[in-house]
Amino acid sequence: MAELIPLSPVPLYTQLKDVLRARILDGTYPALSRMPSESELGSAFAVSRITVRQALGDLQKEGLIFKIHGKGTFVAKPKAFQNVSTLQGLAESMRQMGYEVINRLLSVKHIPASPRVAETLQLEEGAPVTEIKRVRLVNREPISLEVTYVPEHLGQRLEKADLVTRDIFLILENDCGIALGHADLAIDAILADADLTRALQVEEGAPIMRIERLTHDDAGTPLDFEYLYYRGDAFQYRLRSDRHKGRHV
Repeated sequence: MAELIPLSPVPLYTQLKDVLRARILDGTYPALSRMPSESELGSAFAVSRITVRQALGDLQKEGLIFKIHGKGTFVAKPKAFQNVSTLQGLAESMRQMGYEVINRLLSVKHIPASPRVAETLQLEEGAPVTEIKRVRLVNREPISLEVTYVPEHLGQRLEKADLVTRDIFLILENDCGIALGHADLAIDAILADADLTRALQVEEGAPIMRIERLTHDDAGTPLDFEYLYYRGDAFQYRLRSDRHKGRHV
């Protein structure tokens, strides 16, 4: 049993939080297991219920635990994450970390470009584009809804490819011979509507991370515009930011 240090300059609730976090991360408290009650934790660590509540409150803010009214406090499932420092598809990135990624193909449609899609892909409004909708599943759990728009000549190639097991990026590179260059991303948060509720198996109004991603080829031509909707409780995007691009001599 880890002991807290009453006279330490580190507050007791911070010490308790650190001990509980370590136990969650090392599996002592497994994912989805019920945590000891406030009174049990208070007795075990000889601290007040207020101290326990402060520690649990911070862990909840970190997303490590969640509370169910009348049932107690539970350990949250660890979130899958994708590092966006490099341009990769979801499956390409996640499989490197041992995750299984498959897709549920909802639809492939050839439609006129909306003003927004036409602007991003540098097409005339109403020009033919292909819309692809897929639910991405990580370890058999729906993580995101992906809505992709590409010019129709590329869409006809994608339509014939394996959209259930392959990333669109890899299809564009390997099947279409296109060298990808960079992507521009915009990230915000929305609440799940009826369509997202069905696709991602979340409650209506649940928090959803929305990403607009416009991918260009290596010559800078836009070719793939996407809306990516991620479950807020199950996925993270991670990005490293450096203060200086290089050392100045």
